[in-house]
Amino acid sequence: MKGKQQSSINFKVILICSFFLLLFFLVMRSTFSNSQNSSKISEPNPTTKCPSHSCTKISASLANALVHYATSNITPQQTFKEISVSLKVLQKKSPCNFLVFGLGHDSLMWTSLNHGGRTVFLEEDESWIQQIKAQNPSLESYHVVYNTKLTEADELHDVGMQEHCKVVSDPRKSKCQLALKGFPGEVYDVEWDLIMVDAPTGYFDGAPGRMSAVYTAGLMARNRANGDTDVFVHDVDRAVEDRFSKSFLCEGYLVEQEGRIRHFNIPSHTSRLGTPFCPH
Repeated sequence: MKGKQQSSINFKVILICSFFLLLFFLVMRSTFSNSQNSSKISEPNPTTKCPSHSCTKISASLANALVHYATSNITPQQTFKEISVSLKVLQKKSPCNFLVFGLGHDSLMWTSLNHGGRTVFLEEDESWIQQIKAQNPSLESYHVVYNTKLTEADELHDVGMQEHCKVVSDPRKSKCQLALKGFPGEVYDVEWDLIMVDAPTGYFDGAPGRMSAVYTAGLMARNRANGDTDVFVHDVDRAVEDRFSKSFLCEGYLVEQEGRIRHFNIPSHTSRLGTPFCPH
């Protein structure tokens, strides 16, 4: 058993290191490409040299992430293929505004992948916030409270299907019972380019469940002034995540599913008056 356990740990470390080496390669390639494009535009003096410390230096967040995951036996909660779904979008949109429901062992990774952007985490367990931030004090996270229970899922789904829940507005002004109104004000004031729903807890009857989180993520996406928001829902193998993501993020907005993660792309509804809640 001990030999098998050590082998499993070594495999996880190798997998994570490989992932971040790939990320490092992509970052360096992007930096080199941007440098070439910039030089073509500005046509600098060919004798000008960049300072040696800035030519090859990687970001502090990426460096911390590489060290953290290479030296830890604790792996992110998503698989490599599941993470790759979000990574493809981040490669196109970062630096951007990224809102994550949930704070965990993968939080440093998300912050690093969105280097230069703003990544905010919403977490239900205050003691867990302190534990994670003790290891990574730079993470921006907020304690939030959910007033639902997983046992209420069917009732809340019926509520969400009513017409007043299909009115697009700031969640704080919504009349829908599913809309979350207790977040810090700045969460509502930012237009989020990516939203990841990987919390709150949803695997036992007394847990809050992700009913309101999924609905509110969709409402925030629709309520932005213009553009679109990529919304990811994890654990769609579970009944609530499966049903609520299809109903309130809409199958018509579904881009892809890989394993337990589902990716939706939701356009602004405020810039297109008359847009139905879900596309026909």
